[in-house]
Amino acid sequence: MKLIPWSQRSESPARIWPETTRLFDRIFEEFFNDRPLLSSFFQDRFGMAVPPVDILEKDGNLILRAELPGMSEKDIELKLEGNVLTLKGERKLEKEEDRQNFHRMESFYGTFSRSFTLPDTVDPDKISADYKNGILTVTVPQKPEAKARSIQVKAS
Repeated sequence: MKLIPWSQRSESPARIWPETTRLFDRIFEEFFNDRPLLSSFFQDRFGMAVPPVDILEKDGNLILRAELPGMSEKDIELKLEGNVLTLKGERKLEKEEDRQNFHRMESFYGTFSRSFTLPDTVDPDKISADYKNGILTVTVPQKPEAKARSIQVKAS
């Protein structure tokens, strides 16, 4: 990384913007040299690529939404072992020789795995998954007895 010499003169931001942009471009080129930038995927603490997942609760169900662009449902594996839901898959490059023709490659290609521990309140027999427009939506229903219910307080 190259440092920019300090100067005491003040310059307008519009004038130094191109130089700042070039500096950041150089930093990223040096740091990510021979490493793919992950656009729709991100890296976990071990450096493995994993898809981003949103988890929300809606209508008494847990909903997991995973972004898996450019994949087919055949490349996605969803497995439940005990109370651990595991999402595995592989995003393949159409032709391996195409990799040599890229000038810049920011998309992730390869295998990934992501696991989620589900609460004991879920009904494992009713879990469903739907894949549409690059988004995998996993619906995890909760058992009826696990849902909060109101208890009326009576005065005596």
